Amino acid sequence: MRALIVIDFTNDFVDGSLPVGQPGIDIAPRISELTQAFADNGDYVVMAVDLHEDNDPYHPESKLFPPHNLRGTEGRGLYGSLKDVYEQNQASIYWMDKTRYSAFSGTDLALKLRERGITEVHLIGVCTDICVLHTAVDAYNMGFSIVVHEDAVASFNPDGHLWALGHFRGSLGAAVVTAE
Repeated sequence: MRALIVIDFTNDFVDGSLPVGQPGIDIAPRISELTQAFADNGDYVVMAVDLHEDNDPYHPESKLFPPHNLRGTEGRGLYGSLKDVYEQNQASIYWMDKTRYSAFSGTDLALKLRERGITEVHLIGVCTDICVLHTAVDAYNMGFSIVVHEDAVASFNPDGHLWALGHFRGSLGAAVVTAE
């Protein structure tokens, strides 16, 4: 059994307060296409969406990045046509707030996957070398097989993006795939 985890594909991360920019814009159609395909196939789909509180001095990211994905803001909304895909499939897509880089950290994601007998996770979203990477490392440590869709991940750091793709393959044993 497999699941698709869509990581942080929000307005703030694509073209908002902490933007990936053009690489994120470029993968938007593929993100929507994959999400719809997994939903149509009956696979488990998770929207793992970063959540922050305004002026939170205790969150470690407050010292690293400008405010982003703040509760109740448009910046936290899903980017582009992914919003429509989510709204059309809302009953079958699990929305999950996360407050750390990894979609597994401090969430019930592992429990939800295990309940459903899922052994393979497919990862898409941003940033390749931050939240996607940390989610992949945790998935590896929990024994899940990992598939990263190279044409559906992006970063504001081109070198970090390439490094992470190599790390997925070489250190995590992930399959790194693209559309045929």
